[in-house]
Amino acid sequence: MKKDLGKQPAVFPMPVLIVAAYDENGTVQVMNAAWGSICDMDKIALFIDEEHATTKAIRKTKAFTVSLADKDHMDAADYYGIATGNKMKDKFEKSGCHAEKSRYVNAPIITEFPVALECELAEITETENLHAVVGKILNVSADENVISDNGKIDPVKLNALIFDQFRSGYYVATEKVGQAWNAGKELYKSAQEN
Repeated sequence: MKKDLGKQPAVFPMPVLIVAAYDENGTVQVMNAAWGSICDMDKIALFIDEEHATTKAIRKTKAFTVSLADKDHMDAADYYGIATGNKMKDKFEKSGCHAEKSRYVNAPIITEFPVALECELAEITETENLHAVVGKILNVSADENVISDNGKIDPVKLNALIFDQFRSGYYVATEKVGQAWNAGKELYKSAQEN
C-alpha cells in the first residue's frame, strides 16, 4: 500500500549538470544544476533561476557548456551548488578547476569534468510557472578514457553523478540491466497480437 508523502519533487534520478558561461568581462561563471534534460536530439533545457550569475552570463554571451559531473570531481560539483557567483566574484578560481574556451561556442569547458555539451543559446522561455534556458548542442566533447571501443561514451567509465532529491545524496549508477528498445519487445509483440 502506498503512503501519502505530500508535495515534493519526487523524481529519481536527477542529473548533476555543471553549467558554465563567460560573463561580459570574460570571467567564468559556473553552477550546479539538477533540473535539466535533453529536450530534442540537438537541444538541452535547463530549468534554472534567472537570478543566477551563470544565467545572467548566458543571457549576455548567448552560449554555455553543460558538463556531466563525475564521482572523481564530486567536491567541485557540490561546491558549484553551494557557492554563489552573485556574492563570490572569484568562485570558479577558488574551486581549483581549470577552463578552456570551446572551439564551437564562446563558453568555457571545465577540463576536469569528462563530458561537455557545447551549446549556443536557442531561447529562454519565461512563464508564470517556468524559466527555461534552452541550448542548441553544437558539439559534445569527451575525455578519451570515458569513450568505449565503439566510439561512444561508456556510462560505466563515466561514473556520472546522479542526484537524489529525497535525501540530497549523490550516487553513481553503472550497472546495465537491459537494452533500450529491446527489453520490451516481447510485451510489445504480445500486445499487438491481442
